[in-house]
Amino acid sequence: MRKIVLTGARGNLGMELREMLAGLAAELLSTDIAAAPDTLLPNETWVQADLAKMEEVAPLLEGADLVVHFGAVVDEKPFEELLGPNYLGAYNVWEAAHRAGVRRVIYASSIHAVGMHDTTATIDCATPHRPDTFYGLAKCFAEDLGRMYWEKRGLEAVAIRIFTCTPEPQNIRALGSWLSYGDLRRVVMASIKAPVVGFTTIFGVSNNRRCPVSNAPAAFLGYRPEDDAEAWAERLEATAGPVDPHDMGLTKLGGPFAKVPLGESGVDAIKRMTAGEE
Repeated sequence: MRKIVLTGARGNLGMELREMLAGLAAELLSTDIAAAPDTLLPNETWVQADLAKMEEVAPLLEGADLVVHFGAVVDEKPFEELLGPNYLGAYNVWEAAHRAGVRRVIYASSIHAVGMHDTTATIDCATPHRPDTFYGLAKCFAEDLGRMYWEKRGLEAVAIRIFTCTPEPQNIRALGSWLSYGDLRRVVMASIKAPVVGFTTIFGVSNNRRCPVSNAPAAFLGYRPEDDAEAWAERLEATAGPVDPHDMGLTKLGGPFAKVPLGESGVDAIKRMTAGEE
């Protein structure tokens, strides 16, 4: 490819993807609202930009073959705080990609788009939306936007519903929901390499034996996760304490995001769960 654009490049997951993406194209244009890291890759250009401003987004997509859209506020916030980066930002990326003739968008969606489904329901990636927060609702908006741009304008997209992406699982919920950094790269690579995707959703989750969802409808992408959180099970279960079978942090796919009041941080709730405070 000539050029790949990576949004949210300064975030934890964006930083994990930069080197892989740089190896797939003559140019990697990385962008974030934050300043560039100290070191860039040899074929990487960094542009500081606000996704909520079309005049800053549109020039980034010129000449691009592919955009990997990971830029967003990655927590539950009041709706007004998410409107610019998460809602308008998604529209600006898709519209700018369409204008520039980009072939495909790879989008960092989230389990929170379906976070109010029960963990025991074993849903698949074709199950309808059921967001748990304003943050999850933004992911639903972007997925529907991506489907519409495919059906009306022919712009392909893969929406990766990312679960718990950390270097290693941090709590007992993550025994089912963990996505390793290695499997993150594998699911993004599969989404890029598949010859035809149309509009596809897929769960970004590792090969956990306790995984509560199915990727069967997206098997054609060729994503084959390799890592399993079970290696951490004994340690995590020993420190977890009693489990409340009515705790929505465990009974809903969205975990702690499913039980926080709208507009209040889900990330803070996850930290409290990991610390054994709830």
